[in-house]
Amino acid sequence: MEEIVKKIQASIDEIKPFLQQDGGDIELIEVTPDFTVKVRLQGACGSCPYRIQTLKLGVEDKLKTDVPQVKEVVNVN
Repeated sequence: MEEIVKKIQASIDEIKPFLQQDGGDIELIEVTPDFTVKVRLQGACGSCPYRIQTLKLGVEDKLKTDVPQVKEVVNVN
């Protein structure tokens, strides 16, 4: 599990610059035992009307590609 969390964090670290250039950010909060990834969208991403698309079509797709064990990515406040 620890190795998978490291891979997930590395994948998120690759996404961060794209979000940061638009005034947003992302933080890994938790990876559950069933590989649901909980993140917190911050800054402009937290209030953007397109945050769900960013989360599902951007972050979730990338994480599932990089780490096939990932089941889902959800935003927590």
